[in-house]
Amino acid sequence: MSEPRWLDVEQQRAWRLFQVMQVRLAARLAHDLSSHSELSYQDYLVLVALTDQEDGRMRVFELARHLGWEKSRISHQVARMEQRGLVQKVRCGADRRGATVCVSALGRARIEAAAPSHVDAVRRLFVDRLTPAQMQCLAEISATVLRAVSDDEGCWPSRP
Repeated sequence: MSEPRWLDVEQQRAWRLFQVMQVRLAARLAHDLSSHSELSYQDYLVLVALTDQEDGRMRVFELARHLGWEKSRISHQVARMEQRGLVQKVRCGADRRGATVCVSALGRARIEAAAPSHVDAVRRLFVDRLTPAQMQCLAEISATVLRAVSDDEGCWPSRP
């Protein structure tokens, strides 16, 4: 077995800052979203994925893959959202074992009401803090890492 390739000081610093930023930014956006809407951050992510589709629907396995979530996590999230009337889960006619998740009128109304405040928070905490060059670099870095994860796992959300 070969020796581990430890991170040097700068690599470790960058990696740890990225981890902390990711966790704290997501937590802050989640808090902001829940205080300005009736949606959790997870609700919002599901509704964004659905409303990005022309017909407002996705197969459950596609939604899970798109979000990078485990099957049980997406199942529980969809069930909670269905109980609150945000989505509907219908059996897929072509595949008796499969199901499709559809955004409801209430779900569409809730995301439309939440989006302006959420986008404002994303701008305030993230976008407006970076230069256009930094944004471009971040997009390139993210695409590169997502490709590596996709190649490693064989099943990751479609490439940006």
